[in-house]
Amino acid sequence: MMDEMRLGQQGTLTNVWAPKGSRPTAVKQTRYEWVYLYAAVEPATGESVALLAPNVNTDTFNVFLSMLAAEVKADEHVVLIMDQAGWHKSRALKLPECVTVLLLPPYSPELNPVENLWHHLRSHHLSNRAYADYDHLIDAGTDAWRQLTPETIKSVCCCPYLERAGQV
Repeated sequence: MMDEMRLGQQGTLTNVWAPKGSRPTAVKQTRYEWVYLYAAVEPATGESVALLAPNVNTDTFNVFLSMLAAEVKADEHVVLIMDQAGWHKSRALKLPECVTVLLLPPYSPELNPVENLWHHLRSHHLSNRAYADYDHLIDAGTDAWRQLTPETIKSVCCCPYLERAGQV
């Protein structure tokens, strides 16, 4: 599974637990700097590869693909399930030999379990915060990603419809 997530200075609000009758305040920021988190995960094992980058385009995606290929063992082949973003289908895409792409139908993010990981990162690590600048965004994205464990990835990205019958 592979996808990209934008995190930035235009903050998002999330629900928080608070005593009845109280009105908790939350951070809302409206600056416009962004960082993009590229990630591929293996839901069965929790293995992952990630890249924080200033943009999403074919060149950056090619860098991510080379990083992914460097992590693949010699006897393995990766089927990368992802949406149909333009940079995922570009003619300039340099697909490593150890990777095969399976594109999801248009407008079907619910079929990509990595989307659940984005919700998890935002709700547990990235919401209700203000970011001073681009470097702070990079640090926050790095810290959030490093908080993930293989067990968390397996739990959050669990997708029984992709598992082989009889395998756990």
